[in-house]
Amino acid sequence: MNSRIKELISPLPGFTILHARAEEDALTPILSSMLQEAGGTLNLAIYEPKNEAEEFDDNVKVQYVENYDKVFRALPRDNDIVILQDVLAKHSDKERMLKNAYMTLANAAQIIIMEKKGVMDIDEVKSWLYEREFRAANEIEIIDGYDLIMAKKMHMWGNGL
Repeated sequence: MNSRIKELISPLPGFTILHARAEEDALTPILSSMLQEAGGTLNLAIYEPKNEAEEFDDNVKVQYVENYDKVFRALPRDNDIVILQDVLAKHSDKERMLKNAYMTLANAAQIIIMEKKGVMDIDEVKSWLYEREFRAANEIEIIDGYDLIMAKKMHMWGNGL
């Protein structure tokens, strides 16, 4: 994992990101560092945790999600970005996962879906996002070994309020 994610995310003071992931990797410390510099918070949801001894910075709030039948806990409009890394393809209820992500995003906030190369059908995921009121979905080639789709929750669109 490289740090090119910084090209996509520019946290403002008080920024909050929810990062739902399956396995420990380099993205979590990069996000934590970016948010720490901006006085922000990283809400981390770890699916099927294998290493609860992992250490985090003070600006990281961790929750452990037992399995892929459950969704992460999050408050409405509490996050500026939701990153689903290697969890959407494995989740048993993708619609519920996307609805939960939509609910926790502030208006005009972004969702980023990352899966290892070849795991997700890009066009199908873009269609799911559009059906669930996310707009401007784009595939972005920025992180080696990953397919990445970024979309926006638009204010006053569909379920926007």
